[in-house]
Amino acid sequence: MIPLAFGINTILGLLLKLLVTSISLFIISKLPFLGVEIDSFGKAIFSAFIFGILNALVGPAMWLLQLGPKVTDVLIAGPIHFVVNVIIFALAAALVPGFSLRNKLLDPILGAILLTVLNTAINHLLPFGGTTSTALTVTGIA
Repeated sequence: MIPLAFGINTILGLLLKLLVTSISLFIISKLPFLGVEIDSFGKAIFSAFIFGILNALVGPAMWLLQLGPKVTDVLIAGPIHFVVNVIIFALAAALVPGFSLRNKLLDPILGAILLTVLNTAINHLLPFGGTTSTALTVTGIA
């Protein structure tokens, strides 16, 4: 079997997700109306790393929520996933020195929304979004 060059399950794919999240966090920190402050791009990379670890720890529980009927995805899993992302955003800000929030309630909510939007937009701009078929096409395998 030929390994995927840019699939999400490879080290390169994980590094790419880390870079995309770092760029998104750094862009969010530069928005003047939001109270998210990150000192440098290095702190953004470290914050993205912590964010990824926290998401990986919560990931199996989120996967279990999606095992039920599709109605539960919209009514239960969606809002719970959003609340978990807000908590993870606030936890990452608390754990990383140089990553701070001015408003401890509103900034994680807006930050989590903007992080999701920016990550989605940047991932769609990249020629390899992490799906197997896209990775196979980009590498010339399929």
